Amino acid sequence: MQNNSKIILGIDPGTLLMGYGLIEVGQKRMVLLEMNVLKLSPQTDNYERLRLIHKKVYELIERFHPDHFAIEAPFFGKNVQSMLKLGRAQGVAIATAMHAGIPVTEYSPRKIKQSITGNGNAAKEQVWKMLQQLLQLQEEIKYYDASDALAVAMCHHFQGTALPSSPRKVNGWKDFVAKNPKRIK
Repeated sequence: MQNNSKIILGIDPGTLLMGYGLIEVGQKRMVLLEMNVLKLSPQTDNYERLRLIHKKVYELIERFHPDHFAIEAPFFGKNVQSMLKLGRAQGVAIATAMHAGIPVTEYSPRKIKQSITGNGNAAKEQVWKMLQQLLQLQEEIKYYDASDALAVAMCHHFQGTALPSSPRKVNGWKDFVAKNPKRIK
């Protein structure tokens, strides 16, 4: 890859399964570096699980040196205890990235799905199929938590490469091509 590539670490927080996905993005392509889950036992003490989440995120940061850290925001459920546990897991992962000096961005599940599939209500299977196409992946997925984390990283990339908020005025396609030669393949 070229020197101007960037590495994005995406996290799907969880107290039993934490998904993670890393991509390297260059000028003309994206490459999957790693995608997996940290599986935690329900019999393990809650604080020990938080320690293991910190340890895993720290190991990923040490191994891959990501430039960006993106995490899925927890969705609001009815079970307050579950929300508190998930918030703690998310907080530990965020704090680990911040301690390493990596910029953190949080995305809602709807924003992530919209960014990957064009549909904010897409099913996990649809998101995975689109990720397979975008990254030309052949393997099947064992845990959707891993593909969700990969989708977070891809969403962050797509958000960073979006058009500027005040696009230049153009008069038709010919004018657009003339003013945007780097966007033509």
